[in-house]
Amino acid sequence: MLSNTSKYAIRAVIYLELYTSDTKMAGIREISTELGIPSHFLGKILQMLVKHQVLESAKGPHGGFKLKKPAIDISLMDIIEIFEGADIFDQCLIRTTPCSNDSHCSLHDKVSPYLEGLKKLLRTESIADLASSFRNGNEEIRI
Repeated sequence: MLSNTSKYAIRAVIYLELYTSDTKMAGIREISTELGIPSHFLGKILQMLVKHQVLESAKGPHGGFKLKKPAIDISLMDIIEIFEGADIFDQCLIRTTPCSNDSHCSLHDKVSPYLEGLKKLLRTESIADLASSFRNGNEEIRI
């Protein structure tokens, strides 16, 4: 459903919440190695997150990346919209044109409630929520 770019971005932001602080940044090589993401691709993702004010970066021997704002203020939808666009969940599953109240595809009425629920979840679930699962040892997958 989501592109690898969005998935990698979410994983990278969770990693930065877990392993950086006001005084400690993480470099691309570190993040790339820990998450198994190609460093060239990760660099582009991180720069896009910097551009959209999610991360801040610094160059130099102690440089790298860290969150620009508190993780509680970064929703999953904030990250997804950067890479997928704001209308990702409003696109029709069948047509090349959007569904509307006047004209919609045969799946629209069946899928619409699920998409609305998913959008609500992605707007309310924060990076802090996900990071706490890892901190508490409740998450078994490797980010």
